[in-house]
Amino acid sequence: MTKVMGPRWAHYFALQAYLLAIVRLVASEYKRVPAMNNLAYLSIGSNLGNREQNLGNAIQKLGLIGTVLSVSSIYETEPVEFTDQPMFLNSAVALETAASPAQLIEELIAIEKEMGRERIQRKGPRPVDLDILLFADQIVNTDALTIPHPAMQHRRFVLEPLAEIAPEVMHPVLNKTVRELLKQLPAGPSVRRIGRAKGPS
Repeated sequence: MTKVMGPRWAHYFALQAYLLAIVRLVASEYKRVPAMNNLAYLSIGSNLGNREQNLGNAIQKLGLIGTVLSVSSIYETEPVEFTDQPMFLNSAVALETAASPAQLIEELIAIEKEMGRERIQRKGPRPVDLDILLFADQIVNTDALTIPHPAMQHRRFVLEPLAEIAPEVMHPVLNKTVRELLKQLPAGPSVRRIGRAKGPS
């Protein structure tokens, strides 16, 4: 004998099917929405091996973890703090990324290790050095990471390249633009522009 479904149950199953269709539609639309990206500004440096090639290789690897939007000129700079080491080449990079600050710093450390950096001596020579200077307008203070970079406003080798690609970007703690920070910086170790870095093709 076939059991006839009452109108109340028919309404229930129709409503259930309708809600399931809505859930599937929302899920499919959600997949089409790209992840919200943030703009990070990085400092890159090298004073071991082929320094210019190291910078180029690092920029290429950054392109695998995000979108490299702009790259500053290359600057040759005197070492600071630990000065008994070779001159550095430095540049700044604007990187669009879907990573969080914590994820991004882990990715940068992985690139440094892949390129042969060994953290034997603090501030000592290294084939590559990757630092997060700014990450959107976020302020991060953890044991592992501080953003904005706590020393960026004191370093000409950071501000000169950064001012080239992001002069009007605001420091979210000091409430000054990169251009203003560079202008108020006193004379210090030599920073000399020597050419263009190899940016995204």
